[in-house]
Amino acid sequence: MPEYGWERAAWFAIHILASDSVTSGLKPKLLSIDLNLPMEMTKQQLEVVWEVIHRECEKMGIAVITGHTARYENCHYPMVGGATVTGIGGLDEYVTPRFCRAGDKIIITKGPAIEATGIFAAMFPKIIEKEFGAAFNKKAQGIFYKMSVVEDALTAVGVGVRENGVTAMHDATECGVWGGLYELAQAAGLGVRIEKEKIIVEECIPEVCRLFGIDPYASISEGTLIIACKAPKAPAVVKALESKGIKASVVGELTAPGKGMVLVEKGKEKKLVHPIVDPFWRAFYDALEKYKS
Repeated sequence: MPEYGWERAAWFAIHILASDSVTSGLKPKLLSIDLNLPMEMTKQQLEVVWEVIHRECEKMGIAVITGHTARYENCHYPMVGGATVTGIGGLDEYVTPRFCRAGDKIIITKGPAIEATGIFAAMFPKIIEKEFGAAFNKKAQGIFYKMSVVEDALTAVGVGVRENGVTAMHDATECGVWGGLYELAQAAGLGVRIEKEKIIVEECIPEVCRLFGIDPYASISEGTLIIACKAPKAPAVVKALESKGIKASVVGELTAPGKGMVLVEKGKEKKLVHPIVDPFWRAFYDALEKYKS
């Protein structure tokens, strides 16, 4: 969205694509991209977008192998089209929930509501600064660039995969941490037991989520990686992540299917329920109507 600024919008676009690919455990290598642009998008704006995509692809080792770019009437979004990132690796290098077993530990990076907070910070900086001050607002702006799990995932699998480490990964997008945990366990055909207080929460997240009236744990959180790994390797995975400046913690484990989805909060067990509807979008559009009119 141009409201993010073209540089940030392009960074977000390429990292969303790469983040979906790296949860396989394989390095992203190839990009095909189709840009169907609005007539009003200028050459200078496109140059900014493409320079950022080029820069980030170079950093990640991704080659752009094919694509299409054109402007079209009745196309009013900043960028409309499609793209595919392909990861390449050996048959013994990828991970998927079918490799998970009861007893695998669950690690979460960065904590809840990374994307929700990053977007609110990008879209409503004056509101956040008015409420919490300039220093807080500056810190909140930095959360936008945490909306990627590329480094998280590649760092985690660098410790080992399958029986030697990471068994599955999932980025917490729609419905956030609660949704992501539920989906990973469900895909593995297992139960899960999570201790809420062990989940790391980045600075600024609770305040921004309270300001806009959303539950951070149920809200969209691209940038938060949920990792399942063999228990003996969990400390090494956390250490590797922290060596890259990525906050992470062991928050629970996968369990036998009959034990169900369990959330422990303040010492009490309750059922971990999938949120189904992400609260971010309603809050976001309400805020647009309230503050952008």
